[in-house]
Amino acid sequence: MQIRRRVPRALTTTCAVLFLVAAAGTGCARFDDAMSQPFTTEPERKPPTTSTTPPPPPLPGKPFPKACPATGVMQGCLESTSGLIMGPDGKTALVAERTTGAIKEVAIAAEPKVMATIPVDGSGDGGLLDIVKSPTYAQDRLMYAYISTPTDNRVVRIADGDVPKDLLTGIPKGPTNNAGALIFTSPTTLVVQTGDAGDPGAAADPGSLAGKLLRIEQPTTVGQAPLTTALSGLGGAGGLCTDPADGSLYITDRTPTADRLQRITKDSKTSTVWTWPDKPGVAGCAALDGTVLVNLVDTKQTVAVRLAPDTGAVTGDPEVVRDGQHGHAWAVRLSPDGNVWGATVNRSVGDPDKLDDVVFPLFPEGGFPRNEADIT
Repeated sequence: MQIRRRVPRALTTTCAVLFLVAAAGTGCARFDDAMSQPFTTEPERKPPTTSTTPPPPPLPGKPFPKACPATGVMQGCLESTSGLIMGPDGKTALVAERTTGAIKEVAIAAEPKVMATIPVDGSGDGGLLDIVKSPTYAQDRLMYAYISTPTDNRVVRIADGDVPKDLLTGIPKGPTNNAGALIFTSPTTLVVQTGDAGDPGAAADPGSLAGKLLRIEQPTTVGQAPLTTALSGLGGAGGLCTDPADGSLYITDRTPTADRLQRITKDSKTSTVWTWPDKPGVAGCAALDGTVLVNLVDTKQTVAVRLAPDTGAVTGDPEVVRDGQHGHAWAVRLSPDGNVWGATVNRSVGDPDKLDDVVFPLFPEGGFPRNEADIT
């Protein structure tokens, strides 16, 4: 597939970024605001009991003996995934299953453990759509999740041993584009990306929570401060990532005319970095040192977008760094071990007979590709 590059127009900001494969162009962004509803849920915190005898523990260095193992992955016959949080050692991860509402701890040589199950409406493209830990998780043991209920999409807070508590309700739910994403951009700022729920008009409406990038300061379930809107006019949500080198926030989304990658700098300047008019299905992203990796679901690829350190301008066409391995991937995350890990959605896309859903390393032989020479 041929990648066409377009240098973005001079916008009021430094421009840069990402994405994957396919064709490229340039798009735009916008702004706005809104709010809310109720839903009480009780999480299951233990895996269901089974009458069958559990398999024996794995031998050292051997993958857990599953019916559908794959070498070198954090496997476990997963249902289609959504959110992914890498463990501090780079050898474990928490992964969310979209349709089951389960949050599982996975590792290369251990059986997956169900850490919590959140009641969700997994119909269509809804369900458990993203998870993120509190920046002070070691002290407060709090996580946040973006979920679908029968009536809306919402953000909930999860505390050990407690039922999920509503943080932000009333996000429109529709037949499509229910995906959402979460990220902490500071110790006190939770950023929420909402999909347009299949209604581009709602994304442009200041009175709707659909198709927005929202900031929640000091997130709390009681007496929450008013939301602020960082970006409006978003389409189907893809993902969020920050570059620790300069603090830039990258946003991927899918509009009726193109998939795109946008950027908000530390000083709040917004620009469209790259667009894909052929709409390859942009999803999650990861950024480091001026390189943004973007997963393209439909083409089974991960691409690297390189940015100039002085101007933030895109330096060339997106480079394909993963082409087909493990199939359709949504989430992509940096790991403390220097590698990058992804999580697949093959069951959702329709390839469960060919490819199991797994958490896998993008670069088994090395770490994050900081330049083209690192790509083999």
